[in-house]
Order: sequence, then C-alpha cells, then structure tokens
Amino acid sequence: MSLVIPVILGSVRSERQGLRAARFLVARLQERGIEAPLVDPAELKLPLLDKMYKEYPKGEAPPVLDDLATLYRRSDAFVVVSAEYNHSIPPALSNTLDHFLEEYFWRPSAIVCYSAGQYGGVRAAMQLRAMMAELGAPSIASLLPIPRIHKALDEEGVPQEEWLSKAAKRFLDELVWHAEALKAQRAKGTPY
Repeated sequence: MSLVIPVILGSVRSERQGLRAARFLVARLQERGIEAPLVDPAELKLPLLDKMYKEYPKGEAPPVLDDLATLYRRSDAFVVVSAEYNHSIPPALSNTLDHFLEEYFWRPSAIVCYSAGQYGGVRAAMQLRAMMAELGAPSIASLLPIPRIHKALDEEGVPQEEWLSKAAKRFLDELVWHAEALKAQRAKGTPY
C-alpha cells in the first residue's frame, strides 16, 4: 500500500538542529517506499495565523496554504518534529499546525522530539500529543526522543549513534501500521 507521510518540522531558527532529525526521518520513510515531503515553515514562510485555511473564501487563501491543504488531504499520516522551547513546542510549529483542521482528520501522527540535553524534548512532546489529538490526528503510543541531537545526527541527518536507527525502525513500523489501518478505514467512509 503506497503511503504519503509528510514530515512537519517545527523550528525556524537559523541554527536549528531539528532539520537533522527531519532529514533523518524523510530518508527513513523514503527507504520504505513512502512519499515523505518535508514541510519546513522556514522555507514556506507561512503567514502568522490570522484565519484558518477553511475560513478563507474559496480561491482567496494564500497559495502556500492551498498547496499544504492539497498535500495534507493526500496524506495518510504525519511525522511531527519538535524542539522543546520553555517546556512546550516552538511557536513556528503551532503556527504551522493551526492553519488546518479537517485536513488532519482520521490520520495518525508520530512525534519526534529533540533537545541539546539528555531528555530529548519529551516535555514538548506531551503538549504536542494533546494538540495533535485535538486536531484530529492522534499520535501513536511511541515517541522518538533524540537527546543531544547535535551528537546523535550529523547535519545531513545521518545517525552517529547506533541506537537511533533501531529506535526509528520500530517507531516507523508502528506509524506505518496505524497509517495503513486508517487508510483502509477512510476508504470505507468516516463517521463524519
């Protein structure tokens, strides 16, 4: 079953480390034959949230939002890559996610969190778990926290520590299982 799983990056900082994790996940998904476009708010230059995508009159939404809505409607799941800012998620990630709602419905999400320290951003992941459920894309049970990201991955997203590839395989196995199950159910129809 061919899947589409965008990797949504949460940071726009000039020296962000999350791009390493996003590149790693895109590569791992593509190795499985999954279409895994990178959604990078730094590249997309998304507007600050004034209106949700659905609140624009037809044909009046910014083109970048039209493009994302089209991608999200084709998607079977989402991987969200988040740093931890002040025990929460980065504002750029919230802005990126909050533009949409129905486009996420009936699709699982998977949370990759990271930090420069030993906890791997898990406090942000807890907040993100609640947010993704509210958006209609509840997260799978597993997380992929990446502590000391600057040592765990090089700039191109190549793992520098053996544990990461093993953990990512299991994490993505779980996500793909959920994505395939919900794709089959969406084909039969949704409750609303």
